[in-house]
Amino acid sequence: MSVTVFTDLDTLYKKSADTFVELSEKAIEKYGKFVIALSGGSSPKAIFNLLATEEYSNKIDWNKIYFFWVDERWVPLNDEKSNAKMTFEALFDKVPVNKDQIFAMYKDGIEPEDFAKEYENQIRTVLGEEGIFDFILLGMGDDGHTASLFPGEKILHEKTKWVDAFYLKSQEMYRITLTEPIINKAENILVVTFGESKKHALNEVLNGEYNPELYPMQLIERKAGFQLFTDDKAKG
Repeated sequence: MSVTVFTDLDTLYKKSADTFVELSEKAIEKYGKFVIALSGGSSPKAIFNLLATEEYSNKIDWNKIYFFWVDERWVPLNDEKSNAKMTFEALFDKVPVNKDQIFAMYKDGIEPEDFAKEYENQIRTVLGEEGIFDFILLGMGDDGHTASLFPGEKILHEKTKWVDAFYLKSQEMYRITLTEPIINKAENILVVTFGESKKHALNEVLNGEYNPELYPMQLIERKAGFQLFTDDKAKG
């Protein structure tokens, strides 16, 4: 487990992209594929933009990567709130990925709870019954949530399902998310979070009493393969 503090975001983004390349090379050499789950938000977008540049894109064997998502708002894929839409625009439309190996967390004509079961089956098809992702990219909200594991929600206690959907009253929408058990199975986890607004939650997550009901990021095990990239504004 390591926490790295950066003094500027450009360096943080570059180190994140370098980590992606390094882990992809290791997984493809070992397993013949790189199976990952991506997050949405502004920091992943900046990392995706970097990966789409010639400097990085040429180092990556895109056809051997399987892309899943950590979580998603239950909105159509052309909706501005869609994490998948952002990732296509920032990355997938610019690099030679195999579209059959992209598993968006949304489908028309199905209820979110039913699709959560279908999505879990898609993960099992690629990863088998062990369900070990090679790499998961996470962020953290100002309230200490990660993925769609929000403070006080029932989803925090899910121990059996790998994927679940629920209605988040505070946002008046359904969310679909990977759960704590499958996230913690991952071989490598990178958390990227920064800025003054994250300072209180990050301090509680790293140094406070264990209270994942209030700070869900504490559910993520800080074991070998866990890295957290932040800046000196969030970790003063």
